[in-house]
Amino acid sequence: MHRIDKQLVCRRFQQAAGSYDRQALIQERMAEHLLDLLGEQSSGPQQRVLEIGCGTGLLTRKLAQRISGMEELVLNDLVPDFASRLPAAAFAPAVRFLPGDIETLPLPGSFDLIISSSTLHWLDDLGSLLTKLNTHLALGGILAFSLYGPDNLREIKELTGITLLCPSLCEIAALLDKNLSLLHSSEERAQLQFTSPLEVLRHLRQTGVNALSRSPWSRARLEQFCADYCRRFSAGSGVALTYHPMYCVAGK
Repeated sequence: MHRIDKQLVCRRFQQAAGSYDRQALIQERMAEHLLDLLGEQSSGPQQRVLEIGCGTGLLTRKLAQRISGMEELVLNDLVPDFASRLPAAAFAPAVRFLPGDIETLPLPGSFDLIISSSTLHWLDDLGSLLTKLNTHLALGGILAFSLYGPDNLREIKELTGITLLCPSLCEIAALLDKNLSLLHSSEERAQLQFTSPLEVLRHLRQTGVNALSRSPWSRARLEQFCADYCRRFSAGSGVALTYHPMYCVAGK
C-alpha cells in the first residue's frame, strides 16, 4: 500500500483554490460526464446525498442543477477552508460540510447517492474505502465516481518519475465486485495543449496537482525538464499534457 501525504495534498489544494475553477478544464468535463452517466443508470429518488472531495464546488453546483428532491446534502473535503466557498443554502434544504480525510472520517448514516469526481486517486487504500462506502449506501442506492487512471500525466511521469499510483479500470472493477454491482465503467484519454512546459507546470500548480513532491527544483533541473519536454512531447505550436479519466457507476 502506498501512502499519500495528505497534509501536503491539503496545503496544495488550499493554495490553488483561487485558480482551480479557471484551470480545471478536464475536471469540469469529468464532472459533467459523470452526471450524464448517473442520469442514465439511476432513476430512483436521491434524497440523501454524500459528495466526497467537493473542493470549490465544481461538481456540487452541477449536482444541484441535475438532482431535484434532495433533502440533505453532506459535502466532504480534506480542506476545511473550502466550507466558506460553497453557497450551501442553494443546494438542498439541509446541507452539512464534513471536513477531513474520507478514509478515516466517521460518516453520518446511509445515503441514496454517494458521488465523487476527480478525488479518489488521492487515497491510500481505494478497496477499503469502497467497502466502507458500501456500508453507508442505502439499499437501491448508487455510488458514482470519476478518477484518474495509470496513464494520467504520463509526460510528467516519464520525465520525472513523479506519479500517483492509480489503479486500472479492471482493478477498480474487481474491487467493486466484492461490494457492489457494477452498472457502468469506462475510460478515455484527453490531451490539453500548452504554449510551453512552464505553462504545463503552472497549470498543475493552479489545480493543486503538484501535491506529489515537496522538493523545489533547481534552475538546471527546470531547464533540463523544459528541454526534454519540448523534444519528446511537442504538439502543434506547443506541448501536450495527457489526462486519463475513468468512470464507474455501481448500485446496491
